[in-house]
Amino acid sequence: MATSVLRLVRAKFNLALKTGLLAQNSRILIAVSGGQDSLCLAELLRQAQSKWHWQLAIAHCDHNWRIDSAACAIQVQELANSWQIPFHLRVADLPLANEANARTWRYQMLEQIAKEEKYEIIVTGHTRSDRVETLLYNLMRGSGSDGLQSLGWQRNLNPNLSLVRPLLEVSRPETLEFCTELNLSIWQDSTNNDLKYRRNRIRAELIPYMAEHFNPQVEIALAQTAELLHADVTYLEAKAKEFWRSESVPRLNRAELNDQAIALQRRIVRQFLHFHLEHQVDFAEITKFIELLNAPNRSVSPPFGQNIYAKVEHPWIYLVRDLA
Repeated sequence: MATSVLRLVRAKFNLALKTGLLAQNSRILIAVSGGQDSLCLAELLRQAQSKWHWQLAIAHCDHNWRIDSAACAIQVQELANSWQIPFHLRVADLPLANEANARTWRYQMLEQIAKEEKYEIIVTGHTRSDRVETLLYNLMRGSGSDGLQSLGWQRNLNPNLSLVRPLLEVSRPETLEFCTELNLSIWQDSTNNDLKYRRNRIRAELIPYMAEHFNPQVEIALAQTAELLHADVTYLEAKAKEFWRSESVPRLNRAELNDQAIALQRRIVRQFLHFHLEHQVDFAEITKFIELLNAPNRSVSPPFGQNIYAKVEHPWIYLVRDLA
């Protein structure tokens, strides 16, 4: 008979499925590190596979920064073989310098595998605990609502591939108990205890302190905040997309833009600049552009890099290259 935690985790997972996160007959690539969260996710997907008619595969990315990383990869491969699920491995040529580089490389590899093998969905084992840690991490970096919404349930990586996180209502202690109950062999990553990594310090020190001194249910409260912010951001992003089109001439109507609330102005400009500059746009670049809304005609912004400027030719603000 299933224990209470097994029933609870399965119920949370099934509730997420009812929202349409993972359609029937999908080709799904599961990112499995060997830790408790990704093992819990893989087992839940395997249990539901026959009902949903999914084609599952497991991907493991070896960052090559621990001496035992090859042994971890072998353990994940053996698990995939025992489940008769296809296995894909990527190993970094050189040890990756930091968490950010590792994350970027890992997602590049997952997308590469998905493209080569024609998977439609990548699923990761991010939990409610991860969502709260990300919110706090971004809060201390001075992020706006986009950063504070932290991890969302789903996002499109390209027109043919989406990233899905079905465990965002499940906590890390729950995934641990789930794996323990089912005797799944968890790979203990020694770097998770290294407090030189800020996220580890948030997990090991900050959140327990907040739970003890401020709110015993702080993780649930902060996860609810992230969910509320996610809904707000989704709405504002959709409204911003209605404002501009990907025209061959890169321009925005400044009179119409000036009529929008500042929160919407910033999103419109960020989307517009990101599309045309093809890089992640920061707050300073958005501010440079918005300052032209009330500037004299023929005013020019400081460069955005690559010798690209914004120039006022009323009623438009154009992006131009190499001012003459």
